[in-house]
Amino acid sequence: MKLSALSVPDLIAGLCVAGLLLPEAVAYAGIAGLEPQHALFAAIVGLVVYSIFGQSRFAIVAPTSSSAAIIAAAAASLSADLEPAQRVSLGVGVVLLTGFFFVAAGVARLGHLSNFISRPVLRGFAFGLAIVIVSKQLPTLLGVHGISGNTLEIWIEALRKFGEWNIVSLAIGLVSLATLVGLRRFPTVPAAFLVLAAGIVLSFAVDLAAHRVSLVGKIDLEPVMPSLPRLTWTEWSRLAEIALPLFLIIFAESWGAMRNLALRHGDTVDANRELLALGAANLMSGLIRGMPVGAGFSASSANETAGAQSRLAGLIAAATMVVLLAIGGKFIARLPEPVLAAVVISALLHSLDPAPLIRFWRINRDQYIAAAAAAGVILSGVVDGMIIAVALSIVALLQRLSRPTIAVLGRLGDTHDFVDIKDEPNAICEPSIPVLRPSQPLFFANAEVVLGDIARAGAESGVRAIILSLEESSNLDSTAVEALVECETRLASIGRKLYLARIKQEIRELLTTAGAADLSSGGRCFWSVATAFDYAVQEVGPAASSGPEDRQNRSSP
Repeated sequence: MKLSALSVPDLIAGLCVAGLLLPEAVAYAGIAGLEPQHALFAAIVGLVVYSIFGQSRFAIVAPTSSSAAIIAAAAASLSADLEPAQRVSLGVGVVLLTGFFFVAAGVARLGHLSNFISRPVLRGFAFGLAIVIVSKQLPTLLGVHGISGNTLEIWIEALRKFGEWNIVSLAIGLVSLATLVGLRRFPTVPAAFLVLAAGIVLSFAVDLAAHRVSLVGKIDLEPVMPSLPRLTWTEWSRLAEIALPLFLIIFAESWGAMRNLALRHGDTVDANRELLALGAANLMSGLIRGMPVGAGFSASSANETAGAQSRLAGLIAAATMVVLLAIGGKFIARLPEPVLAAVVISALLHSLDPAPLIRFWRINRDQYIAAAAAAGVILSGVVDGMIIAVALSIVALLQRLSRPTIAVLGRLGDTHDFVDIKDEPNAICEPSIPVLRPSQPLFFANAEVVLGDIARAGAESGVRAIILSLEESSNLDSTAVEALVECETRLASIGRKLYLARIKQEIRELLTTAGAADLSSGGRCFWSVATAFDYAVQEVGPAASSGPEDRQNRSSP
């Protein structure tokens, strides 16, 4: 938690980040369907809390576009007929539960949970979500009211109302967007803040209301005392269904940004500590009725590019935002909404880049999963799309684990090394004592299939024993244990023996506890494949080793 002394690069970076976060926070509040103060307070709290408890020197923890969109969709699905105050309470409940899940996962040291959302799914989700959010900014840019629905409906309705487009609103938005994109070549220039200031100046110089250009309006910046929302147990239960996948999405997104920045600079970050830091930030944000917060890619990258040296940059950004709100809060009310739409679109341009998705097609790996995640968000909505994305990650993981290949191992000359005969043509194997190795850990989804194949391999003519290498399995569940015992029983019934190699001590003890002491004994379990093979040769008969030219060329039983 120790913070270094303030440096000039941290000061510059903090000022730049504040200039970016101020308009982004107001814009993200609009996406979430909340008043701007909910995002502004969340940004300040997120910056302060993470600067104290976090580890990454570049991560900027504040409201993100994805969390804002999810909160909006969740509120719409849970509280369409309720008063605005009650919808805010439900949103706050989601934030608090999200923070609770972060803290619980951190205490349980479940930092590996981010791996349950694969990169293809996360990138597909981000791409689809960017399309959804940008599409929802279209009515604001065009100055057309009464447009809603899913992405396709928004575009169709916008085209249908072509005659109602507000050219002034569209011009302000496009000029703002062009300015934001053009100033990206100058990373130390707070482009978003300059565009925000220019928009406010324009609203004073020109009567935008007369041109039907919407303004942000008055912002209530009165501090909120920490409190819990008054919700029923049923409402908390329903919110948990949203908060859990939201937690996974925020963590995967945040951890991805933190880890990439850390690797780029040779820094060290611990996933479990980041869980606790993000949990504390979300809990505090919820207590002051703020939005969910995470380490967004755009703000964190901007902090790095601006030259941040420590987490003090985040504290400087928070302090700067407090000063800006205290001095110029009333001016933000004059901010044209098309400017905010441009800020949102600019922040999402990196997510709209199709190059990462195209790469999946080029390497012919996981392209359909990424496409399904993107389509799920676009066609089914943010909440359902988020659940689909998380489910796709788990399904993809289970699919890979449930369909392992079984490699046949051969010995390299007179060494103790056994390798896959598909990878090494000079490896020598003994057809009567095949050495088999599943490519994935054994567990309930694959154990019966894999061990059934191994039992059938043992029933082949000429086979006297099977050596099963379990180096990929650090432990076994009850299904895998029962399937292993059944496999050994089937082989024993036809006069074949089963030997286990590269078996972990936990599995030995588990087999003994499960009543399979014979299988876990010293004469059946071995630390190395070579030792198991030599023992099997002595026990079942001499080995008539064959070379590559007369062995069975197979990669699975």
